[in-house]
Amino acid sequence: MSDEGRIGYEDFARVDIRVGTITRAEPFPEARRPAIKLWVDFGPELGTRKTSAQITEHYEVDELPGRQVAAVVNFPPKQIGKFMSEVLVLGFPDAQGGVVMIGPDLKVPDGGKLF
Repeated sequence: MSDEGRIGYEDFARVDIRVGTITRAEPFPEARRPAIKLWVDFGPELGTRKTSAQITEHYEVDELPGRQVAAVVNFPPKQIGKFMSEVLVLGFPDAQGGVVMIGPDLKVPDGGKLF
């Protein structure tokens, strides 16, 4: 990688990635692309934030509550149809482009910051 594409630690530290537990999930049939509405609890400091995630390829609404996920919590809110998304849940594409969410493989306290 060239130095042009590198970032400093300060740049990375500005992205606030936290872990939270999905407390509620609902279908989002009004979305342009298939999506699920999520409410994620990030602990007492940040509370519960909501988001829309295009995760319908691998996840069912009823299996999501209780799952821990990583999300960027310091983006500005974004209006998606009639729904206000407050965080960005993180994931990687599978071989066909479906989103696979990322989260810790062991239970950790909600609100923990990625470092």
